[in-house]
Amino acid sequence: MTAPKTPPGPRGSGRVTITDVAALAGVSAGAVSKVFNGNGRISEATSERIREAARKLNWRPSAAAIALRTARAQAIGLVLTSDSKVPGVGAGNMDFISGIESVLSPREYGLLLNVFITGQHDEEHFYRTLAERQRMDGIILTNSRIGDTRPELMSRLGLPAVLVGAPWEPGAIEYVDADPPSAGIAETVDHLVSLGHERVAFISGPRHFVLPELRREAFVRRLADHGLRPHAVVPVEYSPARAAEETAALLAGHVRPTAILYGTDTMAIAGMRTIQAAGLRVPDDISVVGFEGLTLGEWVDPPLTTVQRFAFQRGRAAAAKLLTLLGETVEEPVPLEQPALIVRGSSGPVPK
Repeated sequence: MTAPKTPPGPRGSGRVTITDVAALAGVSAGAVSKVFNGNGRISEATSERIREAARKLNWRPSAAAIALRTARAQAIGLVLTSDSKVPGVGAGNMDFISGIESVLSPREYGLLLNVFITGQHDEEHFYRTLAERQRMDGIILTNSRIGDTRPELMSRLGLPAVLVGAPWEPGAIEYVDADPPSAGIAETVDHLVSLGHERVAFISGPRHFVLPELRREAFVRRLADHGLRPHAVVPVEYSPARAAEETAALLAGHVRPTAILYGTDTMAIAGMRTIQAAGLRVPDDISVVGFEGLTLGEWVDPPLTTVQRFAFQRGRAAAAKLLTLLGETVEEPVPLEQPALIVRGSSGPVPK
């Protein structure tokens, strides 16, 4: 006796196919394809009938099939540029990545994370390899550098790109201006000067990155508005260890600063620990201010005064702008708040 054929669909062991969905909805397989690919005109009533059939059969088009039909990878890349010899994401980027994912995930896009280490990678080869692998439809770039050649390179590679932060050459690339260079700097300087501080130092980010350079200029300019000059301006990589070293050097000087602003919160926390290890008190002897707004800052002793940069919003805005470049519709608003000073316990009046 011949065994009966296994019926397709969830009641049998056979795999549900687009043909099964079409049969249940009473349409052709082509109509089902058009509804899920969004590349044809199907009435709303028929579209809903097809989607209902797909739901009943628990069927979804495969990501691989969609990529082949639409020439899309359904993924975008994120490149974090690092000055460190050891690749790292950093605490400040976690909220940023979460913001990107909050836009991509509902649209079934993936995120491919890449870390570019300056001085170790050949830049053109790095990005050309990313483009040639065709694993991403577009890319989010970070940390614009002085003399940045990436916008022109992305154009040559035909890779849609969005930069987060101020570009080296305005108009060369789409970018998210959620973090203007002077935002937060002027407010921080005003706060410290109002507390009586005149010897204010800034341990900032890398010398060749655009945003830290613009912040250093804003720092010097705002102090000049108060008739003051910086006690010190120290460009270093975004590294707690380097921040600790430079803090120790400032403390060893003939005249030490009464307040120090740091390029990130983790740098500020490292600096604060260095100050305390030297037998000094924060803020009684030296005030400390970070520049990131990490939740972690609330839990150190004393709680860290910092500039909140709203990294989650920046991530959402970057993802939304890139998806728009790719032809997707992002209907929900993406608010962009300006960086704002959060005063906590690590900043206080100048020592008497």
